[in-house]
Amino acid sequence: MIGNQVALVRRELWEHRSLYVVPAVLGLVLVMGAVTGQVTISGFGTHVDMALLGATNIGVNERGAGLSLLLAAFAGLFVIAMWILTVFYSLDSLYAERKDKSILFWRSMPVTDAETVVSKLLTALVVIPIVTLAFIALTELLVLLVTSIWVGLRGADAWHLIWAAVPLVDNWSATLLVVLAVSLWLAPFVGWFLLVSAYTKRSPLLMAVLPIILLPMLERIIFGSNLLSEAIYSRTSSIPIFKGYDGLELFDNHSLLEAAKEGISLVSLLDIGKFLSSPGLWVGLVVCGLFTTAAMYVRRFRDES
Repeated sequence: MIGNQVALVRRELWEHRSLYVVPAVLGLVLVMGAVTGQVTISGFGTHVDMALLGATNIGVNERGAGLSLLLAAFAGLFVIAMWILTVFYSLDSLYAERKDKSILFWRSMPVTDAETVVSKLLTALVVIPIVTLAFIALTELLVLLVTSIWVGLRGADAWHLIWAAVPLVDNWSATLLVVLAVSLWLAPFVGWFLLVSAYTKRSPLLMAVLPIILLPMLERIIFGSNLLSEAIYSRTSSIPIFKGYDGLELFDNHSLLEAAKEGISLVSLLDIGKFLSSPGLWVGLVVCGLFTTAAMYVRRFRDES
């Protein structure tokens, strides 16, 4: 079973190159943006030198706070891209194999429908976040390296200004926990998308989004209640992992800045216990499991045309 899952996940990475191409392109754009920005501000020579001098004289925690904000902004962009990628991957993963008839080949392999669907679920919930984290780390290192070269060319001490202050391990640890938490929290949508992908013959995105929009509207018109809309809205707008608040704000800038100035670990801002004990998490995973089970059944009996 485990060996089959490893092979099937490799198949997903082989067939869906967007899983690593998209974050790679985003990372390249951010690095090029950093280079362009540094070249642009270099035109303000005297002001830049004064700013670097001022940064040299402030405390290590303050410098770490500024760098953490920069890294958090990069991570936030990657997480948004990760979720968009997850949506399109989930909708395409089972639909595409029926569309191009490759399902006939894979059904000839000694792999069950359940194993195939589970591999796609694992890819969406685990592999994509891990790949995203890898490109976040690589992009941040490249941006910091480019910035170090630029700072060195301006005559400042790049090690003192950047590398001695930036809390890379802490940032990456917090980012890993957040991307995995976001993935698990939004798991019901992934399960629904897999079910739609296994069933629909055309326009999987439209078929997946219409019920999410229309059912809450019908509930409001017919029953006068908002249970579905509240459930969907709360699932997409809040996540109980940050201490003190439940907003789906991957890194709250004010909290991050104040914590970094005080030398507080970013991981300490996360409440893993609250997240794991949240009823919403487990209800969502059960819903995801039901949708995924339905997708297994549909894939088994669905005509490949």
